[in-house]
Amino acid sequence: MTTFDLRTLRIRSGDEARERVEIELEPLLLAGQQYEPRPDPAPAELRVTRASSGTVLELSLDVFLHGPCFRCLQDAELALDLRLREYQATKPQSDDERTEYLEDDRLDLSAWARDAIALALPDQILCRSDCAGLCPVCGKDLNVEPHEHVEERLDPRWEKLSELQ
Repeated sequence: MTTFDLRTLRIRSGDEARERVEIELEPLLLAGQQYEPRPDPAPAELRVTRASSGTVLELSLDVFLHGPCFRCLQDAELALDLRLREYQATKPQSDDERTEYLEDDRLDLSAWARDAIALALPDQILCRSDCAGLCPVCGKDLNVEPHEHVEERLDPRWEKLSELQ
């Protein structure tokens, strides 16, 4: 888990600080499949701006997720370009004025990045946009060997009914 202590910045109202950080990322479990973030740790830039009413936190990072394609189970890689922003009021009066990633001036960068990655995911992670997937009859990869099954397979339990025709 990567955290950053905001007290080390020593900035006043109206000041901005930029820091290069390396964020440790855990694998993401999605639909029973594991997706590895790369690089790990991920290089990122943290920008902290103090205002009289609070602190604006911005995080920029680029990561790739490696794991199986949803359709054909071959290796897939998803590039994510994340630009994140959170706000913490000096005296928060509601949940809208505080960030869940900051506690006692320690910013949880790993949790923030993990949540942002999860929210940025598409409906399906594919090896390519036109992935044909696996054949539902024989299980072969339709990207490598496109084919159709011409004979209709009948369930043996219905075989006697087809003889009545």
